[in-house]
Amino acid sequence: MRIAVLEDDEAQTTQLQRALSSPFSREEDENACTCYDSGETLRRALRTETFDLLLLDWMVPDLEGLDLLKWLRMERLDTTPVIMLSVRGAERDVAMALNAGADDYVLKPFRPLELRARVARVYQRAARSRTELQSTFGRWAFDAVSKTVRIAGQGGEPDQTVLLTEREFRFALALFRNLNRTVSRGHLLTAAGGSSQEFPTRPLDIHIYRLRNKLALDGSRSVKLQTVYGQGYRLSGEP
Repeated sequence: MRIAVLEDDEAQTTQLQRALSSPFSREEDENACTCYDSGETLRRALRTETFDLLLLDWMVPDLEGLDLLKWLRMERLDTTPVIMLSVRGAERDVAMALNAGADDYVLKPFRPLELRARVARVYQRAARSRTELQSTFGRWAFDAVSKTVRIAGQGGEPDQTVLLTEREFRFALALFRNLNRTVSRGHLLTAAGGSSQEFPTRPLDIHIYRLRNKLALDGSRSVKLQTVYGQGYRLSGEP
């Protein structure tokens, strides 16, 4: 899971990383926690990066966590799960954050095990609503065992089954799970179990090019894969 943490206190940041970096289950890889010490810094990052969950401290420099949340929900129309983290425990403060679109609210000082449980619950709930746990998207059915994608035929045409490599399969699944959303390069690399150091830009572009050709993601099957300059890739359409 890719988690963005907004926290300006260095000691708190270290505690949050320690609490959230380890996987939530044996089947998962370690969580990738990226930390930001100001709201504006995170807002700039969100223009090009995508995350699975945001953990926002309320009182930080430049742009407070609540204002960042409002920008995310109202201007970006972004539904990424958000947990507010704050010393502000008044009932109206909690209500204000939840009404602005926060998925949960955690008071400081936080308890690591409780925070982990809340993060896992919010992520799983959002995943279900985005069909994160599904492997079928309209006519497109993903088989994780055989690493194949079956595309149901339309208008009398036969079904087609396409064999993908391990990384191509993970890339395709990440794109379909984020249909009609821009997915950053970093998000795709994490989904494929790699990093920008071991898997630089050019090989990623080659994998995406091959994937686009193999699955005919050119709009002819109602979905189109496009490069979003400076950000990543976007799969658009109705599968």
